[in-house]
Amino acid sequence: MSDKIYKIKFGTDGWRDIIGDTYTVANVARTATATAKWILEHYPQKAIVLGYDCRFQGLLFAQTVIRVMYHSGIKVYFDDQFITTPCLSLAASKFPVALGVIITASHNPPSYSGYKLKSNQGGPTPESEIKSIEAIIPDIFEADLTVSMDEIKAKGMLEIVNFREIYLDEVAAKFDLKALQSSSLKISYNAMFGGGQAIIPHILPQADLFNCEWNPNFNHFSPEPIAKNMSDYLAHVAHHKFDFSLVNDGDADRIALVDSHGKYINAHLIILMLIYILKVHKKFEGKVVIAFSVSPKINKLCQQLGIEVITTPIGFKYIAPYVLADHVICGGEESGGISVIGHIPERDGIWDGLVILDYLNQTHMSLNDLIDKIFELVGPFEYSRRDLTLTMAQKDSIVAYVQGDLSDLAGHKILETQRIDGVKFILEHERNVMIRASGTEPVLRVYCQAETSQKVEEILEEVVNFLKTIS
Repeated sequence: MSDKIYKIKFGTDGWRDIIGDTYTVANVARTATATAKWILEHYPQKAIVLGYDCRFQGLLFAQTVIRVMYHSGIKVYFDDQFITTPCLSLAASKFPVALGVIITASHNPPSYSGYKLKSNQGGPTPESEIKSIEAIIPDIFEADLTVSMDEIKAKGMLEIVNFREIYLDEVAAKFDLKALQSSSLKISYNAMFGGGQAIIPHILPQADLFNCEWNPNFNHFSPEPIAKNMSDYLAHVAHHKFDFSLVNDGDADRIALVDSHGKYINAHLIILMLIYILKVHKKFEGKVVIAFSVSPKINKLCQQLGIEVITTPIGFKYIAPYVLADHVICGGEESGGISVIGHIPERDGIWDGLVILDYLNQTHMSLNDLIDKIFELVGPFEYSRRDLTLTMAQKDSIVAYVQGDLSDLAGHKILETQRIDGVKFILEHERNVMIRASGTEPVLRVYCQAETSQKVEEILEEVVNFLKTIS
């Protein structure tokens, strides 16, 4: 270990770093040591569930966690095959454990791996607990990282469990799989080389499978389900005219959809679909919780349906406490992380997709029919985002400017200004622009909603060019 000890920091959703650089066996062992210490001091259950996704050396890093837990006297329930994060979260709610750990970097580039903590209620670990664990990460660890898995098993401290089967049993209990598997809908699935490939083929064996093989290089793309990362899949869907095309990120907690024309369906529209299905079709009662970056169209639909909306800062960790403490039918983020009632308090891109597919199958509607129905209620809209890489000084200047009392932005009249996490400007014709700075990088994110893609790009171009003049 070098003279300077690397400071491990948990971000919005776990610790993530570059494999072989700062994401190393030693640093994973340090993080696991802090996790074990916290468990011993705060939980009666001296056990965890543990899993890993499709990242490079996921098994190695998971075995590092096992060895540290063994050193601390903590039992590990472990799936030794790659899984999804929702699989791990569900398992955390089923076993007598303190919490769950999954080795994953979610949608980050293939050079990254990560370490996520999950509560034993089946969702994110509370932020206060994560910060407490982060604060006690030691400079060195004491565990023997050479002890064999067989020895740990023989001592009763390691139990191999199939978390995939537990998840599949949960799906079978909540959905009519016979109906879905005999559906006349032409279905396609894109795992983006992620953990979803371990699940969907068992649920929908008739589905066309795209990027559903183990490839820790992710074909040189970040496994994030956004349009720019899957142009080949959009063309594939358009060519074959699939009725329902589901896409998940690397650990399958995010969702995107593609219509039969190969058009990307954003998360805002998916949240609207889910709210409509859960409230109107399934008759669920409860609130909706959304991150600040989510479209105001959600508020518009909820007002029509008599649903209370709660808006939080960006990050599912802010949504999860409401899902746990209150009656919430849907909680969602702009990034495609969405939780729904009747399941664990966790984002689950596969489960979300099945809710929509089940509805289409029951009603004999197409995905485009459902989209048209949503547009009838809230009006058509498109959404996009630009990320600007700036100097820290430029970023700070722009942030200071947009925090001022503005009446217009790049020539667009401002009707209302909202400040929860970044700044959102409500413009005329139900358009809006949101500006939010990264807390850790010299990056400024500019979001825009308008009635057409052309108008979105036009406004984004005008706003971005204007912001670049501020220094």
